[in-house]
Amino acid sequence: MAPSMGEHEIQQRIRLACGHGPVRLWRNNSGALIDQQGRLVRFGLGKGSSDLIGLRSVVVSPEMVGQRLAQFVALEIKTARGVVSPEQRAFLQLVDQLGGVAAVCRSIEAAQQALAPDPWPPGEQGNRAVDGGKD
Repeated sequence: MAPSMGEHEIQQRIRLACGHGPVRLWRNNSGALIDQQGRLVRFGLGKGSSDLIGLRSVVVSPEMVGQRLAQFVALEIKTARGVVSPEQRAFLQLVDQLGGVAAVCRSIEAAQQALAPDPWPPGEQGNRAVDGGKD
């Protein structure tokens, strides 16, 4: 990917390239604003939640062979020099510890690796940047 590409562009390309078949990805806008009545309105999953969230269909085995389950997905999108905040790291660690897919992605290839079937055993992903980039 071009080094000058911004986080939003990387995110859009990953969402379009990887959000099909057994995977669905959605943009998770997080933040707050003051509405027309002057009330504070918070949106998104919360501070530190990942840029792209979604579900990945998995088949559980051996006793549940053939049944499909949806596995929670959290992809934090960063540029080559982007830094993961402590809140983002904590969110990714929680998703990983609870058996979801959690990764820092700086390219489509990194997202594809993270979303591949069983890229690493649960709890061993360790919230690392799957493309070898700075996290």
